Amino acid sequence: MARATLRRSVDRISDTVRRDVAVARERDPAARSTVEVLLCYPGLHAMWLHRAAHGLYRRDRHLAARLLSQFSRLVTGIEIHPGATIGPGLFIDHGMGVVVGETTEIGEDVTLYQGVTLGGTGKESGKRHPTVGDGVIVGTGARVLGPVSVGQGAKIGAGAIVIKDVPANSTVVGNPGRPVTVDGERVADIHHPTLEHTSLPDPVAEALDCLVSRIAELERQLSDVRAGRVDPAGVAGEDDDDCLPKVRDEIADILGRRNAAGG
Repeated sequence: MARATLRRSVDRISDTVRRDVAVARERDPAARSTVEVLLCYPGLHAMWLHRAAHGLYRRDRHLAARLLSQFSRLVTGIEIHPGATIGPGLFIDHGMGVVVGETTEIGEDVTLYQGVTLGGTGKESGKRHPTVGDGVIVGTGARVLGPVSVGQGAKIGAGAIVIKDVPANSTVVGNPGRPVTVDGERVADIHHPTLEHTSLPDPVAEALDCLVSRIAELERQLSDVRAGRVDPAGVAGEDDDDCLPKVRDEIADILGRRNAAGG
């Protein structure tokens, strides 16, 4: 009986390690071999050490768990509290500076880039860290703070500061983080996420581009009026593709004034 239990444990660990390696090779084009991944990927090493620390933590051996997690931080540059719950398929790319808080919950097939923080916002007790759904990608330097929920398949852009819940299959950018539309398309398969987290829409840049285009059009119309080529009375209302309502909405979202304005 003991031998059978040991065999099952060994098989489970082997399956987990194989999945970890497969995930790294799938999501990192720099991964050239299994041996390289096993020896040179601190994200994997941090995950393996976290699983051991988490096991100790669940058995109420908190000091031993913290010591192991601090050793992991020393050798990998990644700090994962042993109380954090992490599903299979997590990939931490490079990983230096990644911080995962005690009550964080991470689903399956999540990707974290370097400098990501899944942290708290104060001295609250109980659940005070994020819950991250399956297939989520969190870009370089992003911060997800407090007991917020990040829906499955969501993408958080590099440098975003997220302090509110994130809808599933959405893309969040900026500070404070806010959802933006990605061509109206949903993520097709959350377990094989696209890693193009650097090619996200920028609502501020889009608003500025719209305003620049409108100014150019108004200058052209003014030039025509001055040259007598256009009746001034006929100029107003010619542009059916007015960007101002969209710009106002974007600015209201950024400033958090849409609800106050009744929009």
